[in-house]
Amino acid sequence: MSVETAAPARRRTEQGRDQDSAPRTRGSRPAARHVARTRSGVAGLPDGAVRAAVRVGVLAGCAGVVAFWYAGARTGTGAGIVLTGAGELAGLLGSFLVCVLLVLIARVPGIERAFGMDRLVGWHRSLGTATVLLVLTHVVLMIVGSAALESTTAWAQIPRLLATQPELLEALIGTCLFFAAGLTSVRLIRRFLTYEVWLAVHLTLYLGIYLAFGHQVLGGSHLAGLPVAQAAWILLYAAAGAALLTWRVALPLWRLSRHVFQVDAVHAASPTATSVWLRGKHLEELDVRGGQFFLVRFLTRGHLWSAHPYSVSSLPNEGRLRFTVGALGDHSSAAGALRPGVRVLLEGPFGRFTASAVTSRRTLLVAGGAGIGPIRSLAEELVLHGRDVVVVHRASDPEELALGEELAAGLGPRYIPLTGRRAELGYDPVAPDRLRDAVPDASRREVFVCGPAGLVDAVVRSSRELGVPRSAVHHEELSLS
Repeated sequence: MSVETAAPARRRTEQGRDQDSAPRTRGSRPAARHVARTRSGVAGLPDGAVRAAVRVGVLAGCAGVVAFWYAGARTGTGAGIVLTGAGELAGLLGSFLVCVLLVLIARVPGIERAFGMDRLVGWHRSLGTATVLLVLTHVVLMIVGSAALESTTAWAQIPRLLATQPELLEALIGTCLFFAAGLTSVRLIRRFLTYEVWLAVHLTLYLGIYLAFGHQVLGGSHLAGLPVAQAAWILLYAAAGAALLTWRVALPLWRLSRHVFQVDAVHAASPTATSVWLRGKHLEELDVRGGQFFLVRFLTRGHLWSAHPYSVSSLPNEGRLRFTVGALGDHSSAAGALRPGVRVLLEGPFGRFTASAVTSRRTLLVAGGAGIGPIRSLAEELVLHGRDVVVVHRASDPEELALGEELAAGLGPRYIPLTGRRAELGYDPVAPDRLRDAVPDASRREVFVCGPAGLVDAVVRSSRELGVPRSAVHHEELSLS
């Protein structure tokens, strides 16, 4: 997986030119025993078992919430009872899914390895929408239902509820924060926001959860006055919060003290991509795989307040690690101005876009834009493992073929650049027939593609039309927002 990153800096430092202009020789690559390490899930369980356990746990939790609601639901057939009962169920399910959302983005290592960060983020996005809708449904149904029970209007019932329900005002503010975060995550709106603005609004969700929790425990009809139920609900939220604090706060801080990284060199890989070399201690402990990414936070002005996902473009070697990133946003565009010596906080590695997913001896790797970083490191590892590798590199202009010289000269795979704009060429270079012309045995290769969404979709369609099984086509998103 790769992502939003660095600036098209033309200026090269002498150090940067020395580091990247000469591809590494085969003898300088990391030992195979390091990169071939097999990863397992939670407590050594296979990834399949972890995936099954998580799915069963979420479904069982939802079923348990429904059963809990049913056991304490009021009987009756009046409109007020039906509406408030449905509102209570929506509130309980929404509150439970909040905990699921926290765990999905807690970056729990075993769960992340089993599913992949892009899939977890996708589920977080989908469940987030469902959770916001459930919370809003809860608010509306409780107001309308209680108004029906009191034989009054909904507008008249709102101040009465605020005056009588414990911590309801705080919960209402929390609901507004939920709605704001959900609204800014809508793709149409998200396109007009910078990552930093989106992140700042999104982080208010934690405040919203805090504000709403007191009303759940003290004002919820299924929890108020029931110590055992209250204790169970508190433990549920405490467990989700502990997961978040452990892997999003405590572990990164520990790594900052254990793995001291700093920028070693920065140079332009192309007019639209920048390579950033890091140097650090105990790098081998991170078990970095080709194709993976880190959440990178440069501890300097302009970068300090947000971590961005950048892909590894070269396997670790002699305490050094490289990211090659495309200029896709404010943060990445500023990376070209980084200076050697800047300290860096890394979270990761993340992603299942690795050699461990390969089942065939022959592979076809397709890269475009910022996707060249993970494709390059994945190709390096696959060649190291003796695989037959073909790399297809798509770009509108030959100058945008970042790392192309490395792939063509010193890494080992067969390198095929496909350049030119579709409008000028009159065809799509990755259309099924064109892809088959470039790689005659493409239908018999396992396909990995990373790049802009349009390229990924086109390569996936072409691969399927050429007869590549769905299970043999691998891709990951370029965004975590």
